[in-house]
Amino acid sequence: MSFAIRAEGLVKRFGSTTALAGVDLAVPAGTILGVLGPNGAGKTTAVRILATLLRPDAGTATVAGYDVLRQPVAVRSRIGLTG
Repeated sequence: MSFAIRAEGLVKRFGSTTALAGVDLAVPAGTILGVLGPNGAGKTTAVRILATLLRPDAGTATVAGYDVLRQPVAVRSRIGLTG
């Protein structure tokens, strides 16, 4: 199976606040994903990591088969992000 997004063990901390605590995500190619949750749940932080705007403190993530840390230019050329 081909994945549009794959994340394993994503962790992001801002000082003493943990925004993401080991998030796992697998989104098959060709699907639509909606991310829902209360304020402070880490939704925006996860999107920013997947869009290469933030570096995770731990874990791995790929978008369209490209590693968000090692291949950020390839990830950015395949996605669009707007606020």
